[in-house]
Amino acid sequence: MHSVSELNPAGEIPREKIIVNTSIIGIIANVLLAAFKAVIGLMTNSIAIVLDAVNNISDAGSSLITIVGTKLAGREPDKKHPFGYGRIEYLSAMIISVIVLYAGITSFVESVKQILHPETPDYNAVSLIIVAVAVVVKILLGRYVKSVGVRVNSDSLINSGEDAALDSIISASTLVAAGIFLIFHISLEAWLGAIISVVIIKSGIEMLRDTISQILGESNDVELAKKIKETVVSFPEVHGAYDLVLHNYGPDTWNGSIHIELPDTYSADQVDQLIRKITMKVIREHRVLLTAIGVYSINTKDEDVVQAKKKVQEIVFAHEHVRQMHGFYLMKEQKTMRFDIVVSFDAKDRRAVCKEVVADVQKAFPDYELQVAMDTDFAEE
Repeated sequence: MHSVSELNPAGEIPREKIIVNTSIIGIIANVLLAAFKAVIGLMTNSIAIVLDAVNNISDAGSSLITIVGTKLAGREPDKKHPFGYGRIEYLSAMIISVIVLYAGITSFVESVKQILHPETPDYNAVSLIIVAVAVVVKILLGRYVKSVGVRVNSDSLINSGEDAALDSIISASTLVAAGIFLIFHISLEAWLGAIISVVIIKSGIEMLRDTISQILGESNDVELAKKIKETVVSFPEVHGAYDLVLHNYGPDTWNGSIHIELPDTYSADQVDQLIRKITMKVIREHRVLLTAIGVYSINTKDEDVVQAKKKVQEIVFAHEHVRQMHGFYLMKEQKTMRFDIVVSFDAKDRRAVCKEVVADVQKAFPDYELQVAMDTDFAEE
């Protein structure tokens, strides 16, 4: 079985290298900005600018964590972790979220102290120009880092980019506060810092919530699941693709399983060859490794069975919350009928719906033993 990594296009820059290089750019930019802002903040006695410098240092730390997390996540699978270490990236993203949250809380505390014990700032033209340049740099840096994060599917970079965007707002607000002070001689730095701190805290909580949700395991990516199914049913022998389950072992590592419907005339060697073709095509087109492909056999030899299936479908889909019916197979001699149904999560009681379906089908086919399984559509919107 081939791994996804073996099928990367020739000459493509490795994802890990892109993330590390982007993080290094972030570290250099933030350290330089922090140094300039710290000097200006101390010279002008501006708590807002000093806190902004501290925030830049935390951003540099976030980028360092991203590098470490990416390196650890890139380790080869071993006996203890046969699916690799890709999920470490989620942990690094969570740490960054905590840093953002901590920075917001710290800034809020310092701002409240300044509100209770205000100090008069002493701005000058040079300091304001440097802060203005810092705003522009942060905006450009934030957009760049986030765009790279989206392109390589790195939550750590996306979080760092969003944090940089917030930092640019903080820096811009210090300019606004300086302008108000110079024109009206009213110091709003501390109040403005408190408001911005609340925004940062909110952002940190949202980042943390999203990352924890990914670690817990979210539903299948609807678009990815749809494309995979389209690829599978593109083979003329496949009459349907169902029960797709995707397991995420890192932002760029997906394993999955699926069931396909095939005619009951297919031999074992034909099924084996088809499954191998499907597996390779899905890896190449979607970078998802299907570790298991189950087979549902379709009756094709008996017209009575075909008509029975149509009748069962009419009964099943008469129920509001039934999304799919698949895996139908009828054995006349054994008087056995089997099929699976997918009941939507919108149903108040999914099991009750399934029981109703079974009861209605049993009324129509009283002589048959029914084997009905209730499946879940893991890509349900």
